[in-house]
Amino acid sequence: MNYGAKRAVTHLLRRHRRRQFPRFGLQRCSSTFDKREWSTPLAKTLAEAIKTTGPISIAAFMRQCLTSPQGGYYTTRNSGGTEVFGKKGDFITSPEITQVFGELVGVWTVAEWMAQGRRRSGVELIEMGPGRGTLMDDLLRTIRNFKSFASSIEAIYLVEASPALRDIQKRLLCGDAAPMEETEIGHKSVNRHIGVPVIWVEDIRLLPHNEDKTPFIFAHEFFDALPIHAFQSVAPSLESQQPREIMTPNGPTTLHQPRKHSNTPQWRELMVSLNPEAAVENKKDAPEFKLTLAKASTPSSLVIPEISERYKALKSLPGSTIEISPESRIYAAEFARRIGGGPSQVTTGTAAAPGSRAAPKVPVRRTPSGAALILDYGSASTIPVNSLRGIRQHAKVPPLSFPGQVDVSADVDFTALAEAAIEASEGVEVHGPVEQGDFLLSMGIAERTEQLLKSVKDEERRKNMESGWKRLVEKGGGGMGKIYKALAIIPENGGRRRPVGFGGSIVP
Repeated sequence: MNYGAKRAVTHLLRRHRRRQFPRFGLQRCSSTFDKREWSTPLAKTLAEAIKTTGPISIAAFMRQCLTSPQGGYYTTRNSGGTEVFGKKGDFITSPEITQVFGELVGVWTVAEWMAQGRRRSGVELIEMGPGRGTLMDDLLRTIRNFKSFASSIEAIYLVEASPALRDIQKRLLCGDAAPMEETEIGHKSVNRHIGVPVIWVEDIRLLPHNEDKTPFIFAHEFFDALPIHAFQSVAPSLESQQPREIMTPNGPTTLHQPRKHSNTPQWRELMVSLNPEAAVENKKDAPEFKLTLAKASTPSSLVIPEISERYKALKSLPGSTIEISPESRIYAAEFARRIGGGPSQVTTGTAAAPGSRAAPKVPVRRTPSGAALILDYGSASTIPVNSLRGIRQHAKVPPLSFPGQVDVSADVDFTALAEAAIEASEGVEVHGPVEQGDFLLSMGIAERTEQLLKSVKDEERRKNMESGWKRLVEKGGGGMGKIYKALAIIPENGGRRRPVGFGGSIVP
């Protein structure tokens, strides 16, 4: 290779490196990256993945931070004495604040069972992400007082991905001495309150769809932890491809390709990328990750925002930002199909003789029964925007910081859940969302607390009980009564009966 050619190749390589690493050289990137002390082991793993493949979606980042076997928040944080829930953990949930919360969920369940005709067998209780098991324990302790309903329960299913949390739940719900055995779909023990099997699975879709069962499904602060994608609408523009340089016998030549005109706004996905100040310049206190807007369409930005007319309507408004959780819609649809059934293709009539025409297939549905109660925080009707948050040691922290040691969550889009449930099954209807304060007050939280206080003599405990129930219903300050919502999915009845807590009663 002659001298001129060598200079041309060297020139191209330098320009290529500058395009990939505009603020630093390739060797410097590798050396500083390898020497950096990352905030957590999972942070280093994520950084290496982003360095290799490029920015990742918020959904991928959340999934790894919360459920990765190697350092995920829920999968590993409860082992080794490090807790998630309660005063010793990072946050306190409603069932941990007062036992009355779980008791009222139990009363709601019994009331819905009564309104549906008091089925005597085949009832299933299913809880998504049970935490320490406090909600289910208080619910079952309440249910055992309603003998007819308790005797109708066939099994309790807990959908839990964390082995550490599963062990905590087992000790509370079944007792330390109760054996736990492995099953084909998970693990199994026996509840200490009503003596029925408690079965753990990692995904609700592992549970069989039994046509003769009545499932009551509970999802308390479950949907807020499901991964989200975030998108921003960008204005139409003349988009040109980057000039491309090629080597010719006469030296480097730039190829100019024709510009492509985009005449409609486009969705661009917000991605998690490395912060050069941390990954390259190795500044100690600089954030390790940051959000950046994708420069081009991603598969997710082309598909996900098109699943609902609510999202499509905002696409034409450049600058609009939306958050969407596809997994949340999948779970809401799963709840609806279990309660209301879904169209299925089955062969009717007698078996066809060889060579004869097969009997026609027709859609069938089972008789809807059961219910789902969703309690979480989020907006009643608007699409969540910029709601990604991080909680550590009862304080808000940047959601991309300390991966695996921070609880990362986002507001729930209740309208999207209702939309997905109704689309999934003609056999259900959705009520709510209503504000948690209104739901609990209508269920009798004030009266039940007053009843409990009659037998409490310790003044400190009395103060805690009083402040606890009020915190759940208050709608100002640090109260949870407004931001938290309740949503119910029940069998379709033409709107003739609203469930208790949603403006209705047991009697149709």
